[in-house]
Amino acid sequence: MSAWKDGEKSGWQGWWKARRQDWKDSRRDARKRSRQPFDPEAWRTIRHGLPLLADLDDSDAEWLGPRAWQLLQRKRWGAGDGVEFDSSALLAIAAQAQLLTLGWSDRDASAAFDNVTEILLLPDAFHRHVEEMDDFGVMHEYVDERAGETSWRGPVVLAIPDVAESGDYTGYNVIIHEFAHKLDLGNSQDIDGFPPLAANSDVTAQEWHRVFTAVWDDLQAHLERGEETPIDDYAATHPGECFAVCCELFFTAPDQLVDVYPELYDLLKRYFRQDVLGRFGGNSKT
Repeated sequence: MSAWKDGEKSGWQGWWKARRQDWKDSRRDARKRSRQPFDPEAWRTIRHGLPLLADLDDSDAEWLGPRAWQLLQRKRWGAGDGVEFDSSALLAIAAQAQLLTLGWSDRDASAAFDNVTEILLLPDAFHRHVEEMDDFGVMHEYVDERAGETSWRGPVVLAIPDVAESGDYTGYNVIIHEFAHKLDLGNSQDIDGFPPLAANSDVTAQEWHRVFTAVWDDLQAHLERGEETPIDDYAATHPGECFAVCCELFFTAPDQLVDVYPELYDLLKRYFRQDVLGRFGGNSKT
């Protein structure tokens, strides 16, 4: 789920090069579908089919639907072998991405994903050869399995099985995770856990760094003691992953996040301008 550096090769990149024409054809088909007008009735069906969306109040849902439709229309979509486009399924993905911007103005919401040009859906997880140097200067090589991936210039890549597991209150959402990386990349070419803050935000850069540094240090301390981390230990692998994992929890397990890191929950509440905990736990909770 982490970003890659320019020039690195991954399993999905090899797939894309081998199927470039299929990719172009699927993009063209997606554009045809996306030109259809927004259908409020279809949106209501999609909304009530996903717990994260079903718990929205009607006014928020009325804002989210058209924003999701705009994302579907304005971005290029492609699919791997065995993945068929369906406008309802694509709108559900777009809605979960735009859930991140629900509390923002139309201008901020529109700018948030300016660096998203393409969304690529793959039939399964993909693999990438990784080379990483540890703190002692030792280079480690391994093959990493990914459910999703993105970068500054790259598409948002999502594995369909993990997309299918997203949308409820399990604490896992690959769509929110990868689009959180895109927010992070709004002011940098690398994920660093510090997205741009709105000019009128009451969250300051100093507060952001203080709160996230405290969470990061706590995660590292748990690992050093050989203890289980309060949240997914993937958050302890990189500051950018810490931000993305915490975004997942904020939207899909806010009770867990506020229980272990209440100051972080409050920070994200003010950053996203949403009180997810206030709408959490309705009849749609799973």
